[in-house]
Amino acid sequence: MPITRSRRTMLLAAGVMLPLPVLTGCSSDDDGPPPRAAWDIASAPRSGTAGTGTLRWALDATPTTLNAFQKTADTGTQRIAGAVLPSLYTLDARGRPQRNGDYLTSADVTSTDPKQVVVFKLNPKAVWSDGRPIGAEDFQAQWKALRGTDDKYGTARNAGYDRIAKVEPGDKEHEVKVTFAKPYTDWRSLFTPLYPKSVMGNPAVFTAAASKGLAVGAGPFMVREVTDSEVTLVRNPRWWGDRARLSRMVFQAVPAGKRAEALIAGRLDLAEVDRTTARRIQATAPGKQAAGAKRGSSSASGKAGAPEASTGGREASTGDREAAETTRTGAGPTGTGAARVEAGARAGATGDTDKNRARTRALSRFTLRKALDPGYTQLALNGTKGPLADERVRRAVARAIDRKALAKLVLKPVGLPSEPLGNHLLMAGQPGYKDHSGALGDPDTNAAQSLLADAGWRAGGTGRQKALDGKTDDRGRRQSAPTATEGSTNESSTSPATEGSTNESSTSPATESASGAASPTASGAPPAAGDAGRSGRLRETAVVRKKGRPLVLRFVLPDDQTGARLGTVGERIARMLEKIGVRTEITKVSGESYFRDHIATGDYDLALYSWPASAYPATDARPIYAKPQPAADGSLVVEQNYTRVGTDQIDQLFDQALSELDGGASRSLVSRADARIWAAAGSIPLYQRPQLVAMRKGLVNAGAFGFATPRYQDIGFRR
Repeated sequence: MPITRSRRTMLLAAGVMLPLPVLTGCSSDDDGPPPRAAWDIASAPRSGTAGTGTLRWALDATPTTLNAFQKTADTGTQRIAGAVLPSLYTLDARGRPQRNGDYLTSADVTSTDPKQVVVFKLNPKAVWSDGRPIGAEDFQAQWKALRGTDDKYGTARNAGYDRIAKVEPGDKEHEVKVTFAKPYTDWRSLFTPLYPKSVMGNPAVFTAAASKGLAVGAGPFMVREVTDSEVTLVRNPRWWGDRARLSRMVFQAVPAGKRAEALIAGRLDLAEVDRTTARRIQATAPGKQAAGAKRGSSSASGKAGAPEASTGGREASTGDREAAETTRTGAGPTGTGAARVEAGARAGATGDTDKNRARTRALSRFTLRKALDPGYTQLALNGTKGPLADERVRRAVARAIDRKALAKLVLKPVGLPSEPLGNHLLMAGQPGYKDHSGALGDPDTNAAQSLLADAGWRAGGTGRQKALDGKTDDRGRRQSAPTATEGSTNESSTSPATEGSTNESSTSPATESASGAASPTASGAPPAAGDAGRSGRLRETAVVRKKGRPLVLRFVLPDDQTGARLGTVGERIARMLEKIGVRTEITKVSGESYFRDHIATGDYDLALYSWPASAYPATDARPIYAKPQPAADGSLVVEQNYTRVGTDQIDQLFDQALSELDGGASRSLVSRADARIWAAAGSIPLYQRPQLVAMRKGLVNAGAFGFATPRYQDIGFRR
């Protein structure tokens, strides 16, 4: 599945995503419709599309590889692979695997004793773009490359392939028989995407060839060209399924900060955007423009008209006032010269207004599609050292966090459901989802303080701290004072990922205006009542102490676009912790080193980062929550468990879930594992990230896909 392939590179660092009292929390109806905001697609019948055209789709960067199993694979790799390679199973809007009839006529577990056997029956029409039928030799080559026994492949993911004993042709034509050495519940996750044996059968080609393109594919599109800035796909002439409605797709590398300009310039048709751009697009909707016109007079008078033009209007009036003030005080030209200055100011302001109007007209060509992204932002608590090594302190911190307030801060301004996530392993709406946050308990200041007291941390004095309001000390650190000026950025997805990239996923919190749109600030809310955290003011904060030492936690955040957004959430969390006597020392580090030098190495107490969700949690989530194990050299093997908090029981439940072939029983074991992950208090899910997508009007069968796998051959432009 695309969302599960390169978990290491999909770590949504800094503020990223999502899924409520004890094991009796609500369960989703497995057969019901997807939950609200699961996806937002402009659906239309294929017959209503033009049958030609070029789609320009934004990526954060040009993929360094088109091999989804390499360590450097990213979201762009997944997008392109989905269009040009076989996906035996796709996902629906609820994250449920669906057999892809273009490649499989059937796939069944035909035996469980003495070994699990799965027989894949291939569509007889399925062929590679070089004319060779897709067959057992391709499955064999992929298994051997990914099973983890050949270091030359250096794969990022071999889960599931390492459980296969053999792959061989089936008893009938077009069949592939896969025999497992160990039972494997997530067998549907395998061989998606499927690569030709020419790629998987040679380590050198596996490593290098896909970075230059894919000579052979088997999807509705094929790779035509790869450059430093874009990847061009064209129709596959040997495609046997529904003919692609687009003649080509161009994936363009456009950094998040340059997306708005690219949209305005007409260089993109589809792009994930930040909240600021999303608001501007929403403001161009006819109803919004009319409301703006009613609220103000024309921009020529210097007052607000249409939302985009209003900025220019305000600038114009400011320029007029400054020119008039210069004339009045005699500090500048007088008489005719002053009139020229004033006229020039007005002319410049009018030019700015015209420019803003043109930008507004350009953005009015787009609509905004929004959904909950399949991934969650968590508060990570490093359990290997310091106060947080004590489970009671971790639980106290968790009980101090109002997750509902944080979810509302991030999701309500963009009109998405603002319920906090109650599950580490499943998103709301996925089969088996239950809210297990009750295993930890509801937010409760008194209970949190009691836990701290039980661990020896008691109120024993006050610590004077100065609210720095965005200023840092000479070591780049900031005390936990509330601010309302954190810059807004977008949320998205790359490795644990920071919540600022638009990588097919993310945005930042913002306050909500009277119209329901997000305000320009990203703080999300004013300081709490009674908070004296204004610049330069000192305030007394009761701090819990143990043997005279105050409880201070180092909160590490990235100092980049992501950091602006995460800083807002982090500051709010810091204020919540102050209420129980816990101080935080917010440390800003470069975005480039945030994950590599701090999260992965354990150089933090508290941190915010995200994980993408998975349709196969028993497989994909296990390394994230596995108990760290000591290595022979004395180091700690943490796999992907960067909080370093785990238990033997959690590991056992994952192992049992992986080997349980009954889907319901496997989900029950995953559910029990999640409840114990909550109780261990190493990771606190906060919210599911918003997915905001700008889409050119007239484009259909695209938008904010959420969990759903795009059906690339159906995407097109209306006639």
